[in-house]
Amino acid sequence: MSFWLTLWKSSEEDSFLSNCPSQVLQQKLKDLEKAFKDCFDKKQPLKRIPRWRKKAIHNSFRYPQGFKISGIRIFLPKIGWVNFFNSRGIVGIAKNVTVSKTGNNWYISIQTELEIEQPIHTSTSQIGINLGITKFTAFSNGQFYESVKSFEKNREKLAKAQRLLKRKKRFSQNWKREVKKISNIHTKIANTRMDHLHKLSTEICKNHAIIFVEDLKIANMSKSAKGDLENHGTNIKAKTGLNRSILDQGWGEFRRQLKYKSLWVGGETIEVRSAYTSQSCSACGNKSKSNRISQERFHCQICDYKENADINAAKNILAAGQAAIACGEIALVTSTKQELLGTSNSLPA
Repeated sequence: MSFWLTLWKSSEEDSFLSNCPSQVLQQKLKDLEKAFKDCFDKKQPLKRIPRWRKKAIHNSFRYPQGFKISGIRIFLPKIGWVNFFNSRGIVGIAKNVTVSKTGNNWYISIQTELEIEQPIHTSTSQIGINLGITKFTAFSNGQFYESVKSFEKNREKLAKAQRLLKRKKRFSQNWKREVKKISNIHTKIANTRMDHLHKLSTEICKNHAIIFVEDLKIANMSKSAKGDLENHGTNIKAKTGLNRSILDQGWGEFRRQLKYKSLWVGGETIEVRSAYTSQSCSACGNKSKSNRISQERFHCQICDYKENADINAAKNILAAGQAAIACGEIALVTSTKQELLGTSNSLPA
């Protein structure tokens, strides 16, 4: 596609492309090519065909070379020297630089190359995690972590700002100020959620060598209940509220963080099928809907085992993950971790 880029630059209609470094444009074409390849890759079934997006959404560009870094200043071709806040030390060889805009702020990400030894986790602990809404996580060792509910806490404030925006004349100065205010609220919601997820995922990965988490199909769980012309939905208002609460949790991002952070410290995160984990007894294995007597209470009708429903589900997730590894259904990244399954099943807090 780089061949077409040369032709576009020479045309009068697209001559503005000459104002941008060629390599930055080539990087965007590479991203587009990769997106098309991924959507037809059978190993990545969740990838979709690239779609048109609004100009002001997900703004970013990447420099593969030509940049220079000096302390808190960075040189970007055709832009010049720019000051930036260095939030962490730059370790390794800088390979590329990505400039992106989120909300009203610009960010710069520097990707580096560094050779490190394969880490070995200091713990032998294994943990099962059940994800929820009222309680964000329930652990198989009995611990809970509350939901931060960042969107719900700012929902009224956001709705008020959006109502005020409708009264402004489009593209007026007052309209632009209100748009900026709404953008700041969205940024606060996202940052609050990400801060919560990062702190929790870091703590979990440091304390547990193998992490089992349920493989929730979030897209299916949060589908609209409105239905279509032939099949009208039911309980639309309640389902809409549930969908909003599910998406407010950030389960998908939480699992993503667990996966890469556990590898950083020599651990591993494994997704386990979540079917019937809330109905099965972790003590005797009995599976019945009547075992779940309420949202929080689990009472086995066979062995009389009583436990918090989310804790019971987390124990089932842990047992299912261990069984899958023992049967060879799941292969661990490193062979050394297979020895952990033979250790004590005690789960320290």
